[in-house]
Amino acid sequence: MTRIWLDELGRHVGEEVEVGGWVFNFRSSGKIHFIQLRDGTARVQAVCAEDNVSDDVFARCDGLALESSVRVVGAVREDARAPGGVELVVKDLEILSAALEFPIQKKEHGVDFLLDRRHLWLRSPRQEAVLKVRSAVERAIADFFDGRGFVRVDAPILTPTSPEGTTTLFQTDYFGEPAFLSQSGQLYMEAAAAAFGKVYCAGPTFRAEKSKTRRHVMEFWMIEPEVAFLDHEGNISLAEDLVSAIVSGVLARRRAELDVLERDVAALERVKPPFPRVTYDEAHKLLAAKGYDFPWGGDLGGDEQTALAEEYDTPFFVEKFPVSAKAFYMKRCEDDARLTYSIDVFAPEGYGEIVGGSCREEDLDKLIENVAAHKLPPEPLEWYLDLRRYGAVPMAGFGLGLGRTVMWICGLKHIREAIPFPRMLNRFYP
Repeated sequence: MTRIWLDELGRHVGEEVEVGGWVFNFRSSGKIHFIQLRDGTARVQAVCAEDNVSDDVFARCDGLALESSVRVVGAVREDARAPGGVELVVKDLEILSAALEFPIQKKEHGVDFLLDRRHLWLRSPRQEAVLKVRSAVERAIADFFDGRGFVRVDAPILTPTSPEGTTTLFQTDYFGEPAFLSQSGQLYMEAAAAAFGKVYCAGPTFRAEKSKTRRHVMEFWMIEPEVAFLDHEGNISLAEDLVSAIVSGVLARRRAELDVLERDVAALERVKPPFPRVTYDEAHKLLAAKGYDFPWGGDLGGDEQTALAEEYDTPFFVEKFPVSAKAFYMKRCEDDARLTYSIDVFAPEGYGEIVGGSCREEDLDKLIENVAAHKLPPEPLEWYLDLRRYGAVPMAGFGLGLGRTVMWICGLKHIREAIPFPRMLNRFYP
């Protein structure tokens, strides 16, 4: 007897197999029970006919509760009407665990109700589709960097300071010393790039922002490449190539899931380099023309990002932000010291920033001045300053927000669906 997963059934037509799964739907015509099974890889209909099985097996199949777990032995037969083109003719069925009445039914539930039961909500077709797309995004990222000779280097989660300032840090005690949950692995990637040339990290980052927007969570995953000897133009090319590779990877592997989500695939098929580019100054003028009272020197907020996105049907760059809007490590433009060699990539359709990056300041004296200007304590950054004392080179990189990228690709209304177990303001259960 061959034990297989449901997505393998098509290769075993005419054979008797054993499968395991959960019941996600059940109906009966009296003499025939129709059991819908899922096992995470696929969904299939198992048909239990009264004249094909023993009385005990037929009775066990009768009225199976949703989400009961079962082991089924049956014959695989072709059925052009069935998803995947096959169904399972039940020969034997064992109930591994009879479920209680499942709390999530086929009706409208409030968001809080569903988030309180996120551990069960994950089993729904829509959430399954979203998280399979997320997995495909992560795979596309790994394939992209592996194909370009990058080394993955894991950054620490507990850090002595932050590259993004100190106002949104989660602080904890580290044996009597203050420590903070990482906001970014970027500083550590600079150290790694000085060792390996081309590196990236992928992991959780944390922002203690008291924000309730649809684009924000307190804990999110970031993908952060860093490359030695890379300039501004090279950083732009790397970012648009990565975003394009992610989208093409999802289209290649998860079209069925995008169909479940009713995503406009044509919008994703337009994502190809090069992306449109505007400078911060051009964006500022465009916002003024649209009636926005947006002060020069500020960072682009959600409303401004959405307004700019109205001009494009693909991801687009805003480049060369003012010094006042960006972090201490960003390199200033040679032709205008008010500006930095920085980039943001904004998704179309109002999904906001998905990439933020820059060239890094390699001059030690200038970097020390920047640390002081941003009122950062220098002691925790001594190791970072060392990178400028021992063979500093031009360097650039960026961070890509995984959740927000998934949110855009899937066409979700809120980022909470793009993360298996979201951590939001006033919510970290379950």
